[in-house]
Amino acid sequence: MFFAIGFALGINSYIIPLLNKALDISSAESYLVIAATFSAFLIFGYPASLVIGKIGYKKTMALSFIMFAVGFYLFIPSARMESLPLFLLASFISGMGNTFLQASVNPYITILGPIESAAKRMSYMGIANKLAWPIAPLFLALIIGKEVDSVSLTDINIPFYIIIGVFVLLGVLALLAKLPEVKAVGEDEDSADDCPYAANKTSVWQFPHLLLGVLALFLYVGVETVSLGTLVDYATALGLANAEYYAWIAPIGMVIGYICGAALIPKYLNQATALRICAVTALFGSLMVVLSPQDLSIYFISFMALGCSLMWPALWPLAMTDLGKFTKAGSSLMVIAIVGGALIPTIYGFMKDFAGAQNAYWVCVPCFLYILYYGLKGHKIRTK
Repeated sequence: MFFAIGFALGINSYIIPLLNKALDISSAESYLVIAATFSAFLIFGYPASLVIGKIGYKKTMALSFIMFAVGFYLFIPSARMESLPLFLLASFISGMGNTFLQASVNPYITILGPIESAAKRMSYMGIANKLAWPIAPLFLALIIGKEVDSVSLTDINIPFYIIIGVFVLLGVLALLAKLPEVKAVGEDEDSADDCPYAANKTSVWQFPHLLLGVLALFLYVGVETVSLGTLVDYATALGLANAEYYAWIAPIGMVIGYICGAALIPKYLNQATALRICAVTALFGSLMVVLSPQDLSIYFISFMALGCSLMWPALWPLAMTDLGKFTKAGSSLMVIAIVGGALIPTIYGFMKDFAGAQNAYWVCVPCFLYILYYGLKGHKIRTK
């Protein structure tokens, strides 16, 4: 399921330069595809938590794959009609599927075991997720059999039919899988005493560490999407041959980070320390991307990605700790925060148009600074 999330998002890194060329649109307009995908998180993040409450985690996971399949199907008439609005609608519906899947699998993995080792479990999931990002454009390139510069929109039809079939199959497998329904400590009213910090709270808005974590996740998803989703486009802008091969630079950095997380957390490294180390690493990477020579700059995106690797696994448990009966509500806020993947890459697209592809990566620097603050202090803030 985590592989499917990464694959669905990785498709955008192929579609963006394709639309840029085929429809003769600006970078900012082509990055609206990512914005459409992630805007679904803002609209459906809370409804997804209500659906989980009604039908449970497993059925919600199965439902999400059907939404994915519908969205992917719409890419085919979008290509035939050469319609940017229809591409955006297809991306939005695909984003709905992503919203419902993220809303179910992330809290599920977080509360499936001890909260102290949640980042370790998330690291295993992250390896599958991030390896899928570069596989998506490589899969499309392999099936189409052409370089991005010579691909026409209708060439995507056959690979998308294959993708639709796979995602429908995944939906059936999710429904048949023997996944137990789980609940967080103190989530049931009759077990509220197990989480005394949340017992006397009346609203999810009374958890400052959660709200600060929501903002951190918002910024993190945005900069991670920039590091993963712009590589093919950036390589194309630099005039590098076989641009789709550069899609591997960021996932390799992330997988290295996830392996370290799985090996070191929580035995040698706690989740907050991991977040601080990653924020500093990502800051270094983003500064080197914008300050180093162009022919080297693209490789420093791997340091941005390495820094991003353990942010997701660390932010979820740090923000979700001590929520008790507000666990599902807190989870819905965290899912809504994924809309950061719509805003930050769109800002990147505008900056690319006006300041160039390399300077556009400056957008990442303030985001990583705030995430460092959350790792240092923000996650510790509590109210009485």
